[in-house]
Amino acid sequence: MARTIKVYSTSTCPYCHRAKDFLKNNNIQFEDIDVGADPEAGKEMVQKSGQMGVPVIDIDGQIIVGFDKETIQKALRI
Repeated sequence: MARTIKVYSTSTCPYCHRAKDFLKNNNIQFEDIDVGADPEAGKEMVQKSGQMGVPVIDIDGQIIVGFDKETIQKALRI
């Protein structure tokens, strides 16, 4: 079953790097969206999450704000 996973991040955010490293280490494919370089993506992120902070992780429509490892694991069932 293919999942749709998007990580809204910026290049300077340490929690964004941790979230992406966690996904990579678990062989989870995701789309990395740099909201610092893409203002339209930033607007999309705020619409989905109501938050300006990064990372925002969208796992099949479930929005997770921040690097919350337990919530990410539950959403991915890992």
